Amino acid sequence: MEKIFKLKENGTTVRTEIVAGLTTFMTMAYIIALNPNLLTGFDVGSALWNGVFLATCIASAIAMFVMAFLANKPFALAPGMGLNSFFAVVVANIAALTGMTYVASFQAALVIILIEGIVFIVLSLLNVREKIVDAIPLGVRLGIAPAISLMLMNIGLGSNAGIYSEEGGPFYVMRDFFGALTPSVAQKTMGSGYPAMVLTVVTMFLGLFVMVILARHGVKAAVLLGMLCASVVYWIGSFAFLHTNPFESLSTASFLPPVKDMVDTTLFKFNFAGLAEVGWFTVITLIITFCMIDMFDTIGTLVGTASQVGMVDENGNMVKMKEALLADAVGTVAGACTGTSTVTTFIESTAGVEAGGRTGLTALTTGILFLACMFIAPVAAVIPAAATSSALIYVGVLMFKGLSKLDFNDIDQVLPAALMVIGMPISGSIGHAIGIGMIAYTVLKVFTGRAKEVSVLTYVISALFLVKFFLIV
Repeated sequence: MEKIFKLKENGTTVRTEIVAGLTTFMTMAYIIALNPNLLTGFDVGSALWNGVFLATCIASAIAMFVMAFLANKPFALAPGMGLNSFFAVVVANIAALTGMTYVASFQAALVIILIEGIVFIVLSLLNVREKIVDAIPLGVRLGIAPAISLMLMNIGLGSNAGIYSEEGGPFYVMRDFFGALTPSVAQKTMGSGYPAMVLTVVTMFLGLFVMVILARHGVKAAVLLGMLCASVVYWIGSFAFLHTNPFESLSTASFLPPVKDMVDTTLFKFNFAGLAEVGWFTVITLIITFCMIDMFDTIGTLVGTASQVGMVDENGNMVKMKEALLADAVGTVAGACTGTSTVTTFIESTAGVEAGGRTGLTALTTGILFLACMFIAPVAAVIPAAATSSALIYVGVLMFKGLSKLDFNDIDQVLPAALMVIGMPISGSIGHAIGIGMIAYTVLKVFTGRAKEVSVLTYVISALFLVKFFLIV
């Protein structure tokens, strides 16, 4: 382990890395079930759902193994949120345009992901993606981590804890619980979902404060232990107050991987002829869109997370950035071949980094757990969203300190960073927020007589984002 991952050089141990990998896994295990839900229209149990489920586990693991052994970084990868929703919309549009079945349209859309992945592998090997990273202005780089922090807190306090009832939904903590004028109004609005909301709020904040207290006492596994504590509280509350059994699904769950379903529906099932029916201009537009969103989502996550723990130099550059970028490119190709949308670096990696993860052993641990989920996915499903929220909020608070690195007397830094900090949680996209920051920086330089200070590549990136925002909806 020492020879492969250089643990001593990075100031860590095998135990710390394994705990960090487990922590990362627990914060992002939701994607294993959520991804097939989104990509198949919640057609749980269908052959396509089972195929996407296995593809999610396998492609994520492959990407993390590349990250572990090639880049030796603690970052985890999986099919990206936002990108998978966009992919589902593309599949539905292909079906509507061509009259093909959803499965056939899905197989056509996989061709787009395959091309995207191949393009990224080539760009990574030619160092083009690394040069794009270098072209990001300092203000934008410094704004990435605090912007991600607000996005994490937004997820933790909002969408990650959504609750449904027969009255409707989803209901969110900050909007419906803390946003309600009185408890009576909240109860009327939420119906039978109100007790679940109360339990979620209690669980979430209890887990958060357990993490903070343990961290203050120097416990490196603070995030993991806080999540476990929060989970136990939620399970007890489910029995006592909601009168539900959080483990009920385990009694009927199947622990055998549905390999045949993946072979029949998604494994190397590329529908080139079906995609051609859509029109090549549309196809090229979709490929460019996927590439831009994925590229800057990954770059933003890597730079933001690495800067949080000092994995960057004085210019904000991360060592082995090329290898880290190659991991998501390989993962994307693996995802296309097995049957899922674009694989990208997850911001939940910050939870593992905060738990002490500093090397590829963290990513390796998370990857192995993803593979294991082909057999034990029902077990991962019993981790409540409220426990995951605790970790996301805690890590988000820690990352917010990145704002202190900004020179608030330099508008060239402050304007892009400020727009990103508000833009990222609202748009829900790291890539789009970076695009807003790049455009703001470029416009500011040009119209203050300092156009020569902007690199050619920065102009190109800004122009591409303008096209994306106004011409490619």
